[in-house]
Amino acid sequence: MAAAKAEPAEAEPEAGARSEAEPEAGPIAETEAESEAEPGDATKPGGGAEAKAEAKPGGGAKAAAGGKAESDAEAASASDLIPGAAAGPRADTKPETETGPVTEAEARPEAEPKTGPVTEAETEPETEAGGEAETESEAGPVIAAEAGGKGDVASAAGAGALPVPVPEAATPARRPRIWQRWRTSHPTAARVLSIAVTTLSALLVYACLLMPNTLSGLKTVTFVRIPAEAVMGAVVLLSLPRRARLILSALAGAVVGALAVIDMFNMGFVDYLGRPFNIILDWSLLPDARSYLADTLGSTVELAITVGAVLLIFLLIGVVALATVRVSNQLARQRGRATRGTLIVGTVWITCNALGLSVAGSPLAAQKATAVLKTQVRTVQQTLKDEADFRKVAKVDAFGNTPGDQLVPALRGKDVVFTFIESYGRSAIEDPIEAPGVDKTLDAQTAMLEKAGYAAKSGWLTSATYGGSSWLGHSTTMSGLWVSNQQRYRTVMASDHLSLTKAFKKTGDFDTVGVMPGIQKGWPEQSFYGLDKVYNAFQLGYKGPKFSWSTMPDQYALQQFQERVHSKKPADGKSRMSFLILTSSHQPWAPIPKMVPWDQLGDGSVFNAIEKAGNKASDVIADTTKSRQEYGKSVQYTVTALTQWLQRYGNDNTVLVFLGDHQPIARVSGNHASRDVPVSIVAKDPKVLDAISSWNWTDGLRPAHDAPVWKMSAFRDKFLTAYGSTPHPKSN
Repeated sequence: MAAAKAEPAEAEPEAGARSEAEPEAGPIAETEAESEAEPGDATKPGGGAEAKAEAKPGGGAKAAAGGKAESDAEAASASDLIPGAAAGPRADTKPETETGPVTEAEARPEAEPKTGPVTEAETEPETEAGGEAETESEAGPVIAAEAGGKGDVASAAGAGALPVPVPEAATPARRPRIWQRWRTSHPTAARVLSIAVTTLSALLVYACLLMPNTLSGLKTVTFVRIPAEAVMGAVVLLSLPRRARLILSALAGAVVGALAVIDMFNMGFVDYLGRPFNIILDWSLLPDARSYLADTLGSTVELAITVGAVLLIFLLIGVVALATVRVSNQLARQRGRATRGTLIVGTVWITCNALGLSVAGSPLAAQKATAVLKTQVRTVQQTLKDEADFRKVAKVDAFGNTPGDQLVPALRGKDVVFTFIESYGRSAIEDPIEAPGVDKTLDAQTAMLEKAGYAAKSGWLTSATYGGSSWLGHSTTMSGLWVSNQQRYRTVMASDHLSLTKAFKKTGDFDTVGVMPGIQKGWPEQSFYGLDKVYNAFQLGYKGPKFSWSTMPDQYALQQFQERVHSKKPADGKSRMSFLILTSSHQPWAPIPKMVPWDQLGDGSVFNAIEKAGNKASDVIADTTKSRQEYGKSVQYTVTALTQWLQRYGNDNTVLVFLGDHQPIARVSGNHASRDVPVSIVAKDPKVLDAISSWNWTDGLRPAHDAPVWKMSAFRDKFLTAYGSTPHPKSN
C-alpha cells in the first residue's frame, strides 16, 4: 500500500494530459452514446447504479450509486467512461472481477490503454486537502463523483459487480424549424423565393417614396423616377454597423409607410373636400365620415370599411418597415456591389437634377417623400400659428357693441327665414350635365313666385369649405369670419362674436327658432346662433324612411316648420327669425325623395314606397356621371320644395334668404371648380329688395355668370348694413 501511494506523483502529468485532451473527444462520445444507448442502460447489474455528476475543482468526484457504496475505483471508472467527467489519476483498465453487460461507451478503447491490476493509488482521486476539481466539456453532460474515502476494489468485486455511473441523457438538439427544413430540402426554390421577397420589398419602398397625393397623379410616369430618399438612405445604411442599421432602417421604413398613409388621406380629401389632409385638425372629421358611411351603406359595411382601413394603415406601416429592413440587410450582404450601385444611381440623380430632365412633366430626380414631410411640418406650424392669430381676429367685431335697437331696423315686423340648401353650388347652375335641369327649375320657380307677388335677387358667395363640412359654411356666413377649419370653428363657437341670427335676438323684437333635420345629437352651437328653440331630427314627428344620410325629405321638414313654428304667431307679439338647414341634396344623392301633395304628407309614411323605388346609394356612388345627374335632381327637388312652401305659406312680411353651404364633391363639381355658391333673397315687400339694389345682384333665382362674387364672410356685415344696422366696433 505504501508503494502504491507514491504512484500518483508519477501519474499526474499523464492525468493532466488526459484532462486537456478529453473535451475534444467529448462531443463525439456524447453523440454516439446518445444515439446508441438504450433507456435500460442506465441501470447496471449488481448494483443498479444511478449517477448524477458534476465536475468540481481539484479533481474530486461525487457519485451516488445503489446503496451509496463509494469507492475511488468507481470515480476512476466514471472518468474513463463518461465524456467531460472529472479528471485525475485514471484506472484505464476494468478489474477482471467486474461482471455485467458492457456498454459501447465502456468498450471504447482509450488512447493509451493500461494493463495490470488496479492499485489504490490509481483509483484515488487527486485532491488538495479534500478540495474538489471541476472540469466542463462544451458538449456532453458533466459527471460528478463524490470521493468520501478510499474504497476496496476487491470488496466491490466480491459483491458481484462494479457499479458504473451512467450520465443523464443529454438534452436533445433543437429540431430545425419547418422553414429551415424546407430551405434545406428545396434550396433552389428557397433562393428564388428569397430573391422575390427582396425584390418586392424594394418595389414597395420605392412605390411609397413616389406615392402621389391625388388620384389624378396615379399614373405610370409618376413611378418612373429616381427618389433622392432612396439614394441617401442607402448611403447612410451602408455606413452603419449592424445594430444601428437595423434600428434606423426599421424607423425609416415606418416613416415612409406613414407618409404613404398621409398621401392616401390626401387623395380622399382632395377628391371629396378639395383640399389636402390636415394632420392636426382633420382627425375630428373621422366620426362624421363613419356616420355618413353607416347612413349611406349600412352599419355592417361601415364597420367592415372602418376595420379594414385601420388594419390597412397599421399593416402598411409595419410591412414597409420590415421591407426596408430586408433591403438594408441585402445591401449589407452585398456591400461592394451596393456601394457601387448607390454611387452610380446618385450620380444619375445629380445629373438629372442639374439638367432639369423630366418625363411627362415630372422631374426624373424626385424628392417627393421629402416634400411631403416638409409640407406636413409646415402645415403643423401654420396651423398652430393660425390658431393664435384667429383668436385675435375673432375678438374684433364691427357690430359687437351695437345696441339692439340699432340692429336690422329695416326688418322690424318681418318674418325672416334663413335657409341653407345642402351642397347647392355654382356647378348646379353652370355644369353641362347638372345645369339644364336645375336652371329650368329655377326659372320656372321664379315665374311661379312672380305670379304669387314675390320678387328675387341673386348673387354668388365664395364658401369657406368645399365638398363637405357644411357647418363651416354656416358659421362663416353667420359670423362674418372666415371659418375654414375645425379649429377656427371651435374658436368661434366658444366666443361671444355676434352672429347674424343672434343679432335678431339681440334686438328684443324677434323670437328665434331653428329647424335642423340633420341634427341627431346635442347641439351646443344653439347658443352661438342665438336660437330660443331648436327642433332636431327627433322632434319633428317623422315616421318615414331615411334617404341615405338625410333623415327626412325637405318637403316634410318644411311642412313641420310650417305647422310647429311659422303658422303660430309669437305670444308676445314679436316677429320671428327662423334658421333652417335642409338636407335632401346631401350626397350620395340616392335615393332622392319626390314631391307629394302637401296635404298628404302626414307623418312621412307616404315616403316608404318612394324610398324603396329609388336608386341604391352604392350604384350612384360607383358611377360619376350618374352621381352628377342625381345631384342635379336633388337640388331641383329641394328648390322646388322650398319655393312651393313659400308660395303656399308665405305672406307679405315673409323674407326668405336661401343659399348653398358649399359646392358638391370634386367628382361631381369638377376638379378645378370654384367654391362659389348661389345666394338669393326673396320677398313681396319691394323695400326689402330696394335695400340691396347697390349689390347689383341678378333679378330672379338664377344668378348670372358674371354676377358679383363676395367672400362668404362678407355677407353678415353687408346684410346688417343694408338693413340699417349701425356699426359699433368691439375689440378685446
